[in-house]
Amino acid sequence: MKKTIASVITAVIVIAMIVASLVLSDMSLSQLQKSTLRTLIIICCCSMAYCFIVGEITRNNSQMDKLWSILPIAYAWVIAVNSGFKTRVTIYAMVVTIWGIRLTVNFARKGAYSIRFWTGEEDYRWSILRQKPAFINRLVWALFDLFFISFYQNALVLAICLPALAVMESSVAFSYPDAIALIFAVAFLLLETVADEYQWLYHQTKKKYMKEYGSLDKLPEPFNLGFNTLGLWKRMRHPNYLGEQGIWMSLYFFAVGAGVARYGIFHWSMVGPLLLILLFMGSSNLGEKISSKKYPRYKDYIDQVYKYLPIHSFKG
Repeated sequence: MKKTIASVITAVIVIAMIVASLVLSDMSLSQLQKSTLRTLIIICCCSMAYCFIVGEITRNNSQMDKLWSILPIAYAWVIAVNSGFKTRVTIYAMVVTIWGIRLTVNFARKGAYSIRFWTGEEDYRWSILRQKPAFINRLVWALFDLFFISFYQNALVLAICLPALAVMESSVAFSYPDAIALIFAVAFLLLETVADEYQWLYHQTKKKYMKEYGSLDKLPEPFNLGFNTLGLWKRMRHPNYLGEQGIWMSLYFFAVGAGVARYGIFHWSMVGPLLLILLFMGSSNLGEKISSKKYPRYKDYIDQVYKYLPIHSFKG
């Protein structure tokens, strides 16, 4: 119950900040920003069309998942080039590139990419969602694919990169607020990297033991639980999600360093990173519902360990 209340409070805070950022900030764009945004929107629309058409033809709805780590690199460098490679935007693009390469490699080793680009391992959650009564109807699923998977997620990926667009013409020199934002972004990137490595190690070892022992209950601890409790995962249920959200929120604060945020914090480009937080709330809740049905001890894990706060550790 406490964790449900915490989730509701988080959602309310995020929505309130979204509204505040829109109401309190100046949304006017220069001609250069408008021109750059048009280019970004063209790329985004092409990706939307690709994800929907290919996803519906192949019934593999992870097309957007494959592009999630690639599109921000393209967006960031389009903005950097159009800015004349200003320091703040170039550093932003470099961080996004490192983030994107790392995430792409991590996704690739799970079998997500293939020479036949339309194939590859699909995220397990899409197949589970397709079996839900609300989505069994082919037309209903196609609409969900169009509006949420293809349209909304593509728009969100573009939105999380808009802080770079917001600062591309700033004349304020790169200074200590930017340096602090950069340090936090790198720290969250390291957190996500370490979390993903522990996740990869756990599941690879679990697969090896499954081949040897044949059933989950015969596996040695902690692999017999079925879910990861190694390293960071022992103290947080979603350290990788925390890292992902933290990176984009940290990069948003370049807008603070650039002096474009009203009252020192609010700018319309905050909307993308904040919507990302809401997306991960829904994604983590769905994943935990699936895990709770699949693994008997996962409910104990939820009761003992917070999503993002490393206050308690799993006792087993």
